[in-house]
Amino acid sequence: MSGMFSWKLVHDGKTPPPGESVGPYERMSWGRTVGIGAQHVVAMFGATFVFPVVMGLDPNLAILFSGIATIIFLLVVKNAVPSYLGTSAAFVAGVAAIRAQGGDSAEVTGAIMVAGLLLLVVGVIVHFTGAGVLRKLLPPAVTGAVVMLIGFNLAPVVAGIYWPQDQWVGLAVAVFMVMGAVLFPGFWARIAVFLGLIFGFVLSWVLDITIGGVERTAEDGTTAAVDRVGFAGLGDAPWFGLPSGTLADGVSAVHAPSISLTFVLLVIPGVIALIAENVGHVRAVAEMTGDDLDPYMGRALGADGFATALASSFGGAPTTTYAENIGVMSATRIYSTAAYYVAAVFAIILGLCPKFGVIINAIPGGVLGGVTLVLYGMIGLIGAKIWVDNGVDFGNPVNMVPLAAGLIAGIGDVTLRVTDNFELSGIAFGTLLVIVLYHLVKGREPALDKPEEDPTYT
Repeated sequence: MSGMFSWKLVHDGKTPPPGESVGPYERMSWGRTVGIGAQHVVAMFGATFVFPVVMGLDPNLAILFSGIATIIFLLVVKNAVPSYLGTSAAFVAGVAAIRAQGGDSAEVTGAIMVAGLLLLVVGVIVHFTGAGVLRKLLPPAVTGAVVMLIGFNLAPVVAGIYWPQDQWVGLAVAVFMVMGAVLFPGFWARIAVFLGLIFGFVLSWVLDITIGGVERTAEDGTTAAVDRVGFAGLGDAPWFGLPSGTLADGVSAVHAPSISLTFVLLVIPGVIALIAENVGHVRAVAEMTGDDLDPYMGRALGADGFATALASSFGGAPTTTYAENIGVMSATRIYSTAAYYVAAVFAIILGLCPKFGVIINAIPGGVLGGVTLVLYGMIGLIGAKIWVDNGVDFGNPVNMVPLAAGLIAGIGDVTLRVTDNFELSGIAFGTLLVIVLYHLVKGREPALDKPEEDPTYT
């Protein structure tokens, strides 16, 4: 191999000694590289198939396109930015809003596809103008608020859909995830979501055997006990094949998107979150590797946008650079992009296994209740982390007052009816308020802070 697919063999192919690292254009032996690639698969795995499930999309298709998207990303950034592109959580709230307004999966993926194309355009602009324009339009105060309202807007989804299905299993999974993320050593703490899913799955199966199923109410009002875990169709599913079947709303797993302007507006805030995630990822990798990656910022944004648009054009889930895999790099000091190509190939193989898809779809609702209870809150608190990391001063009313209005509008699902056929609500209205109100008063803070002159003073 040569060019893009040629990595320098370092440390005689062995694991680097303490304090040493393997750079993006370097690799260990292929055996060790495959091992690191497998770790990246495990790190991305939990969130990458959980988020499609909670968005009502096909998890097998999401896993498949996460591998394809990762390869596209690495090619676009010329292997300079090691990254895995897993399923994005930024659109979960927007998707929930679309479905609440009667939208189906085709309209969901149509809105996401437009958002991906918008991110692609942003990436092209940043590539040719520099990252400064992003900093001015979306400073940390604004991006933090948008990410926060996206996460906290999802609280009713947990309370109304997943949690009631099996509250005690949900509580057990949530406790397990919290303890695992804090108390487990090193790498295991970073895959607490994945371990929480396994724990909840096994717990649900044991409870089905020991105390029986949970009560479900049918459409006719009758109740019956049903197993938490069901593997219907597992025996008939082939080991290898393209994702197929239908989603819960009757739309085919692989489908063409349908575009609605109203629904597009509901997911636009997710683009802001993706910008924040990608910028943060590139800067985090630059800090670890010591490389200047600012010239690749536009490429990273554009690659993620294109990958999201491509995946959604087939009915797949949106993508983003994954912090989980930054954790693997931080723990191992191995930044080789060769390992990410290996991880991408693993993901594509998993995505082409229908049996794997049946197992994923068998995850009990109570387990998802515990997982989403923690995950959605973490999404919201990432917004607070953006504020803290960038030293946002809330003693300044410019950073306090306009953001407060937008947060309540977004989290509380406040609606602004513009016409009989068009309205803004929830995260879309909240994001608009945050951006417009912030820039309306930005730069005027000296006048706001200046005490009024007392005409009676002499």
